[in-house]
Amino acid sequence: MIDIGQNDLAGAFTYLSQASQVIEKIPTFISEIQDAILGIYKHGGKNFWIHNTGPLGCLPQKVATRNASNSNDVDDHGCVKSMNEAAQAFNHQLRALCEQLRLQMKDTTIVYVDMYAIKYDLIANSSTYGIQNPLMVCCGYGGPPYNYNSNITCRQSGCTLCEESGAYVSWDGVHYTEFANSIVASKILSTNYSTPPLDLHHFCT
Repeated sequence: MIDIGQNDLAGAFTYLSQASQVIEKIPTFISEIQDAILGIYKHGGKNFWIHNTGPLGCLPQKVATRNASNSNDVDDHGCVKSMNEAAQAFNHQLRALCEQLRLQMKDTTIVYVDMYAIKYDLIANSSTYGIQNPLMVCCGYGGPPYNYNSNITCRQSGCTLCEESGAYVSWDGVHYTEFANSIVASKILSTNYSTPPLDLHHFCT
């Protein structure tokens, strides 16, 4: 199973000021992923379960810092547009790579899972899941709207902890709450977001 991309994009955004500059780096990230998959294949790997990257711009860590500097870079659900555009560009190229490798390695199974769609749905349709605060951190500091402060993060002195984590998507600004992860896991296992729609049992036979 390969779940990759978010840290590469997040890292690029820390030293590049424009989303277009980050997007220019994506082919390099994809090439490295390709090399890794081919390396596993050469050592006998035949089954690959590949997750695309989620909506980076919906992480409270990113929203809290980017929204303060550029209110025009926000979508209808409060996420950072430029970061999500970069994530979608990454996913487009990753999906193309999966299609290419299926043709190249015909004796393998490559399942591509749309994590972006799964996770963005939690934000866009949060009330459907009983989530009251899709962009607010459960364990953090600062109170509404994000309860995130990079100087006082979860588990540091002064942070606050929500009473009901089931009302939140984000645990600490980056990682999901157990409740949100359980929803994500059930959607992954449904195969509705997988291409081709094969379940995990296929990899265990």
